Amino acid sequence: MIRGMVKFAGSSLISSFTPFDSVLLKKHRRFSVNSFFKNSNNPRSLSTCTQNIILHTKAEMVARQYLPPWFSVAPMMDWTDNHYRTLARLISKHAWLYTEMLAAETIIYQQGNLDRFLAFSPEQHPIVLQIGGSNLDNLAKATELANAYNYDEINLNCGCPSPKVAGHGCFGVSLMLDPKFVGEAMSVIAANTNVPVSVKCRIGVDDHDSYNQLCDFIYKVSSLSPTRHFIIHSRKALLNGISPAENRTIPPLKYEYYYALLRDFPDLTFTLNGGINTVDEVNAALRKGAHHVMVGRAAYQNPWYTLGHVDTAIYGAPSSGLTRRC
Repeated sequence: MIRGMVKFAGSSLISSFTPFDSVLLKKHRRFSVNSFFKNSNNPRSLSTCTQNIILHTKAEMVARQYLPPWFSVAPMMDWTDNHYRTLARLISKHAWLYTEMLAAETIIYQQGNLDRFLAFSPEQHPIVLQIGGSNLDNLAKATELANAYNYDEINLNCGCPSPKVAGHGCFGVSLMLDPKFVGEAMSVIAANTNVPVSVKCRIGVDDHDSYNQLCDFIYKVSSLSPTRHFIIHSRKALLNGISPAENRTIPPLKYEYYYALLRDFPDLTFTLNGGINTVDEVNAALRKGAHHVMVGRAAYQNPWYTLGHVDTAIYGAPSSGLTRRC
């Protein structure tokens, strides 16, 4: 077990990680956070200090209900849908799951059919909704509409290199070129939800790939918004000349950027993503100091081999006795 401070008594967690009744927790979450906003007609105008207090409150509430995201499954278009997440949760009770990226405009335009895009079974908690977009009003409205579904975190996609997203859509990894806007977007998202917010990004875009430029992005987003959690795909993105699939293999991994962020931003939380395919590699990264680790296609292509070891090898839970047959 990589995290020795988490102990189990049978199947129950002890200490601050004892699960609360989910309904009571959700009601408490709404009351305590919304009380910050009741006298404000424009939550975007809240001070950074107040926003940070709100985010800290949100994060504490989620932490009391679930174990930390030491292991998470990456959001993957056409892959991490409702059906896959149901399978993943049957195998691992503690891995954090992410939805596919949903464009803010899709959520808004499908208001009469939101269950198709946002509904999930309660067993899928802890689960993160990833949204994409570059329009502040649409991001705000989409986040507000998603509240009824009780996701545990809202994540903004700043890492997708697809031409449909980063090109004509002007969001995904293209947003890394405008950190001030991302900070504004994260403030808008945070002001319209009762749960923590996070950003998933690359380490750079095209020639904007120096460590200093990455630090500038992290600094501006975290200074202008309550964002305290960044998922770092440790490759840069190349927007011209290669496909999204090639963007997952051709740009070299630079884990040194990730570990430098841990040193230079000690008040933030970072999840390592990219090139990690096994539970042994996850544990190796955690031993090296990574806060959390996210696994992508390996968790989809071989779910039993990957997710089947997460609860015992990473979270230290006793074996459930689950097999491929039952």
